[in-house]
Amino acid sequence: MLASFLLSLREGLEAALIIGIVLGALRKLHRPGLTPTVWAGALSAILVSLLAGIGLYAIGFELEGPAEMVFEGLTMLLAAGVLTWMIFWMSRQARNIKGNLEAGVSKTVTAADKRGLFWLAFLAVVREGIELALFLTAAAFAATAQSTVIGALLGVSAAALLGWSLFASTLRLDLRRFFRVTGILLILFSAGLVAHGVHEFIEAGILPALIDPLWNLNVLLPGTSFIGTVLGTLFGYSPDPSLTEMLAYFGYLAVVLVALRRKNKRAEEAKALVTQSQV
Repeated sequence: MLASFLLSLREGLEAALIIGIVLGALRKLHRPGLTPTVWAGALSAILVSLLAGIGLYAIGFELEGPAEMVFEGLTMLLAAGVLTWMIFWMSRQARNIKGNLEAGVSKTVTAADKRGLFWLAFLAVVREGIELALFLTAAAFAATAQSTVIGALLGVSAAALLGWSLFASTLRLDLRRFFRVTGILLILFSAGLVAHGVHEFIEAGILPALIDPLWNLNVLLPGTSFIGTVLGTLFGYSPDPSLTEMLAYFGYLAVVLVALRRKNKRAEEAKALVTQSQV
């Protein structure tokens, strides 16, 4: 439930910020009459995302045996890949997303294009929604459908409330720090998805376990305990993992963390060059 809550909170807040930016741009342009068009695009995107999530889970539910294991493994690995891309994309585009959205709104309003405004809102929100549908499907395979749905509802509700508060009151949230902290947590969650996906492939007989189990902590912290379940769904904890799972888990973490460090280093160097050129 915690994993789905965190995912829904982050994705939901991004969607809420996008809608807030678009509505704010309309207010600046003195075109509040176009607000229903924005909400129509956003609600349509939510409906499409919901149908996508239901479809993905239904496909996995219908499969049995090795086919089910392969489908769940592929879903988890795909979710991990998209989640990783999203973290890198958000860290790169966060500074420009507001300006790009406002420019898009200004262009469609100037052209008196309601359809363009609808699709601007739809495409901005549906990207978050489809990603969330994929993540929640993978989370449901790793945990249970019921806990995933409850966590998602709580996360989306909290995101909607927080997003509304940011634009309707004097509440100030350090979004850069928020996305940095949740980004770290989601990297760990993504590593867990990779390990879970590899586990499914091992069970299906596609990958070798190498050493199984590599260790056994069931006496100290069983996977069925409350803490074990929370750690398992949030960070991919397993009391008795195979060597292949651990290689996948720590290999993913090493690659992503090194890539992030290099990206941040290049960004700092570029910023320093800009600062020097302005002196």
